[in-house]
Amino acid sequence: MKGFSNRFSDFPDYILGITKEIWENRGLATLNHYYSKDIPVRSPGSIVFGNDGVIAATMSTLAEFPDRRLLGEDVIWSGSPENGMLSSHRILTTATHLGDGVYGKATGTKLRYRVIADCHAINNQINDEWLIRDQGAVVRQLGWDPQKYAIDLIEREGGRDNCIKPFHPSIDKVGPYTGRGNDNEWGSKYADILNKIMSADLSVIPKEYDRAVTGFYPGGMELYSTDGVDGFWAKLRAAFPSAIFSIDHQIGREDPMMSPRAAIRWSLTGKHDGWGAFGKPSGAEVHVMGASHVEFGPWGIRREYTLYDETSIWKQIMMKTG
Repeated sequence: MKGFSNRFSDFPDYILGITKEIWENRGLATLNHYYSKDIPVRSPGSIVFGNDGVIAATMSTLAEFPDRRLLGEDVIWSGSPENGMLSSHRILTTATHLGDGVYGKATGTKLRYRVIADCHAINNQINDEWLIRDQGAVVRQLGWDPQKYAIDLIEREGGRDNCIKPFHPSIDKVGPYTGRGNDNEWGSKYADILNKIMSADLSVIPKEYDRAVTGFYPGGMELYSTDGVDGFWAKLRAAFPSAIFSIDHQIGREDPMMSPRAAIRWSLTGKHDGWGAFGKPSGAEVHVMGASHVEFGPWGIRREYTLYDETSIWKQIMMKTG
């Protein structure tokens, strides 16, 4: 890999390797090397700039969850070492709530939740990132309801006029990476499926998903069969029926010993004007940052992993309704 350390055999090895080195091996200082100084990191809860903020947030997380492990389930990527590469890295995190912090007093609760991180890397360094953590799964395992957690967070941050504002495209800043992924057929196929679902063509689900599909969804949900997939996507779209759906990044891949896969970063931007996954319509302006991975098999999509942050969506709604 031109421009990268020769201790990494390929790009997935780089992503998996530095993730373990930084977070599990406590090599936080290496962030000064692996992350660019002014990196923008977008998550549903905020946008931050610079490596200092990343290091501080990591220290805070490790104080609250000192035994946290980041188990890389897959790295779906595009690009080249010469022009830069974009990884969509799906992580299964395990941790024990052993310290006081943003989630309250230590409870000793053992957690399991997923994260999808899209990172752009060139010359052995990450310089642009989009990060979605299943906060709904985290707070539920700690005994919170996501809506009540969002209300409590707003109050702790000084009220709706002073609290940290969730990410919205209107506050975004263009980073070093402006690519859109690749044109592999599996990414295009999945993008077409999602566009149809978001256009209310739910008949595409039994056509394109294996009837024995497993869906892994926000809140740590596992749903089975095409009925489960239909229920998840229908409830999300029903909550934001007039919102604009956008495919923001698209990758498809075929790799040895693996099923064809796709990774899509997507968004819904608009009003909370319908009954669905987020209760009574509030009219709040909401941005949903989402990410999905799928694995294809002989009878369609066999596994689907989709993440968005329920607490950040509720925060946007509660900032409107009070």
